[in-house]
Amino acid sequence: MEAIRKQATKLRDQVAKQQQAVFKQFAGGIYGGSDNVIADETELQQHQKLEKLYISTRAGKHYQRDIVRGVEGYIVTGSKQVEIGTKLSEDSRKYGTENTCTSGSTLSKAALSFGRARAQMEKERGILLKALGTQVAEPLRAMVVGAPLEDARHLAQRYDRTRQEAEAQAVDVSRRQAKLRESTGSSEFIIKLEAAEGKLLELKSNAATLGKEAAAAMAAVEGQQQRLTLQRLLAMVEAERNYHQRVLQILDQLESEMLSERQRIEAPAAPAAENSMPPPPSYEEVSGVFASETYDGSTDNVNYFLGEAVHSFKAVTDVELSLTIGDYVVVRKVSSSGWAEGECKGKAGWFPFNYVERRERVLASKVADVF
Repeated sequence: MEAIRKQATKLRDQVAKQQQAVFKQFAGGIYGGSDNVIADETELQQHQKLEKLYISTRAGKHYQRDIVRGVEGYIVTGSKQVEIGTKLSEDSRKYGTENTCTSGSTLSKAALSFGRARAQMEKERGILLKALGTQVAEPLRAMVVGAPLEDARHLAQRYDRTRQEAEAQAVDVSRRQAKLRESTGSSEFIIKLEAAEGKLLELKSNAATLGKEAAAAMAAVEGQQQRLTLQRLLAMVEAERNYHQRVLQILDQLESEMLSERQRIEAPAAPAAENSMPPPPSYEEVSGVFASETYDGSTDNVNYFLGEAVHSFKAVTDVELSLTIGDYVVVRKVSSSGWAEGECKGKAGWFPFNYVERRERVLASKVADVF
């Protein structure tokens, strides 16, 4: 009994040493990483290349999936913004169309402009979201679940399984060799050993072939991943750039329209309203005023002065003088009713006195414009 136990222990130690020798020749699983040295340098290089390609394509696939998820989330959020913006556009258009204000239509016009611009901006946003879906998310999603990547991964997995089978077969061959050395060298042991060695060579050959095919397929997938992902990122940047440029143009035009309306409503705020002014003096009043200031038929003693228009005035009657901001006027008479009589650009007439301010020093060219 003791002799049998010693023989079993001896056999177990031999098998363990043989397994260690085999594992030094054949590294562990393909993607688990191993510090063992593979005897065949070509196989080692192929193994390392395939491992790096597997890691690269896996990272590329995860990044493509992250882009798809991000774009899909942006589309969902953007669609809600389009809905809110469209509602705001319709409300603004409704207010501008109804025009319930009794003192003017400035705000109604601004509301119509705002509603129209908002509708255009939401339309541009919808175009952007559609482009992100069709030009970015869909192509990347198709590649993530596409056949080329899956086929390459299946080849790599077949290579891994064949390699593991070769490792197991190498252990079996080593075991049979040990038995043959301990036996009397019967023909049965020799035949089984030769069959096991033949199978080992076949497995090693299949593993080498599958490794080359898997490496080539994975390299092709990696290149496609890099090109397609970069193209889709550029497409996304271009779509967003076009969107923001178009929206900026719409906002610039809207701002110009709204500022114009605001200036129009605020312009007459400083002077008194034109319709609150009393009418210009009558002919008799004018004649009497000038007659009282005339000495021997001359008006040389009248104190004229030069004024600059600070507000615009539009003449209504023939005796009134139209003014625009910046005009220079020779003021010849100021009546007690708030009107002044003067000459500007070769025309004479009456205008509200508080629409001009006195100027002591003026360039000669400006004075020439008066006449």
